[in-house]
Amino acid sequence: MSPVRTIQSIYTDGACTGNPGPGGWAVVIYFNDGSIHEIGKQCDRTTNNRMEMEAAVAALEYLQANGQREPITLYTDSEYLIKCVTKWVKGWKAKGWKKSDGKQVLNQDLLVTLDELNSRQIKWQHVKGHAGNVGNERCDAIARAFANGTNPSLKQIKGNNAQPQNERNLAAVSNGNSSNKLISENTQNFDTLPLQKNMIDSSNATAALSSETISSELRMVQIRNLVETLHVADEIAAKGYLITSSELADLMNVHASAVTSRGDQWRWRNWVVSRVRREGNQILWELERGDLVEKENED
Repeated sequence: MSPVRTIQSIYTDGACTGNPGPGGWAVVIYFNDGSIHEIGKQCDRTTNNRMEMEAAVAALEYLQANGQREPITLYTDSEYLIKCVTKWVKGWKAKGWKKSDGKQVLNQDLLVTLDELNSRQIKWQHVKGHAGNVGNERCDAIARAFANGTNPSLKQIKGNNAQPQNERNLAAVSNGNSSNKLISENTQNFDTLPLQKNMIDSSNATAALSSETISSELRMVQIRNLVETLHVADEIAAKGYLITSSELADLMNVHASAVTSRGDQWRWRNWVVSRVRREGNQILWELERGDLVEKENED
């Protein structure tokens, strides 16, 4: 009798090109026998937070359909998602899905579903993004590929007992539930790939994933993302836009403290970053092309 395959850990991630804009989400599921199952989807117009939530919904639906009762850890680089699910949702429900300022909570449809699917079985664990974690990097590569309009090759287990992805979404459409229309749009089904039979343990499987799958695909995705980031920075500088510390931190992919601790003027890649003024709780920064600044100084 063959051993029962159980889920060891799940990674989720979402990505968005523009906010709102084209997006994608991804789920990577690791099993105790070293096998891996990946799920993902592309959406035409969405937000980053929505993609993070969609990924988590798909992960919890897969876990529920799998029938596993053992505890698992779900890893995500979205602190917002974790706080929504583990802290804020109780208060929002008690207040009729309204925030403290009286405004309606965004993405209520997904939050309701996440709250229904969540249980003590799941440990929500934050993992730092873009820090070399194999599961997180793989999720990021898949999500960004979908957001950029490409279809990445997914590892999928044939004959798995879990229900087909998006079954909830299709059911919602057939029942006329308009609140889930956005979730059901652009649904994509993926052909399952044969499970590669091997004798390596899960740690070796992770290493194999790192060397075989992530290396080339991830590098290309990271390069495309870098070029896009540099174009955005160049446009901000050319048009004289002022951006906040948090926006600059997002652009640089660093923590906000790494921006505010650098002083009033410093260099980042091709740009000179200067502190302009404070508005409320935010510091406003200006980007100038470094080569143009140097030319002006020479003249």
